[in-house]
Amino acid sequence: MTADVFHIAHPERQSVPVVFSSPHSGRVYPESFLRDSLLDAHVIRSSEDAFVDDLFSAAPLYGAPLITARVPRAYLDLNRAPDELDPAVIEGISRAPHNPRVSSGLGVIPRVVSGGRAIYRGKLPLAVAESRIRDYWHPYHRALRDLIEATHLRFGEAVLVDCHSMPHEAIDGHTRLGSPKPEVVLGDRFGAAAGREVMDRVEAAFVGAGLRVARNAPFAGAFIAQSYGRPSGRRHVIQVEIDRSLYMDEARITPLPGFVDFKRLITTVIAEITGAQHALPLAAE
Repeated sequence: MTADVFHIAHPERQSVPVVFSSPHSGRVYPESFLRDSLLDAHVIRSSEDAFVDDLFSAAPLYGAPLITARVPRAYLDLNRAPDELDPAVIEGISRAPHNPRVSSGLGVIPRVVSGGRAIYRGKLPLAVAESRIRDYWHPYHRALRDLIEATHLRFGEAVLVDCHSMPHEAIDGHTRLGSPKPEVVLGDRFGAAAGREVMDRVEAAFVGAGLRVARNAPFAGAFIAQSYGRPSGRRHVIQVEIDRSLYMDEARITPLPGFVDFKRLITTVIAEITGAQHALPLAAE
C-alpha cells in the first residue's frame, strides 16, 4: 500500500541534516475517483504541484533524502490536519469552529480544485473519508516523521524543506503596485517553524540563483510546517512555494521548453542548502 502513497529517494549515505519533501506532486489518480468526479482528468490536476518532485529530484545526490507523494492532492491533502473535515462534502460531520481552509473547500478531503471548481456531485460518506486518511494520510506522515527523527538523531538537528508550487496569480494583491512579484515564497510561520539562520540560508540559496524571494506572504506554511517545525528542539521546517509559470504551462500542465534549465537552477539551490560548497549554518540552540 505504501507504494501507492509515497516514494522515498534515499542518498547512498545521508551526509547532511536536511530532508526534502513534495506532498502535493502526486499524480496517481484512482479510476473510481475520476469516474465519480465532476471534473475531467485534466482539470482535476489543477491543484497539483506538477513536476515539483522532478525539480527537486537531485536532492539525494547531495546527501539528502527526498519523500514525494504519489496520492494526488485533489484526493487527499497531505498538508492538512486529519481532522480538517469539511461538512459541505462529507456526510455526518458537524460544523466546527471557523477554519478558513475548510471553509474555502480545501480541507484534508478537498471539495474543490484550483479556481473553486467542485470535485464531487454530492457528499462523501464519512467512512470513505476515514479510509483515505487511514490508508494514505497516516502512512505518509509516519514516513515523514521517521525521516525527520532519524535525521535529528544522527545529526542533532533536522531541516525539512517542504517543496510546493503556486499559481502565477496567487501573489496578485500581495505586492505593492510597481514592485516586482516574488518568484519564490518561503514560509516559516513567522519564525515559529524554523530558526532565523536556517531561514536566512535557504533564502540566500534562492536569491543566489537569481530568484526574487518573499517571506511568509501570502504563504506562511500550513500543517507540515506547523506540526514538524520546532526550532527550540532543533527541528526546522521551511515551506517553499515556486511560481509555476517559471517552468510549466499552467493551462496545459506541461513543462516549458526551458524546464531542464530551470531544474538545473533548482539543483544549484539544493547544493547550496545542503552545503555542497560549505557547511550549512544551523540555528543555535
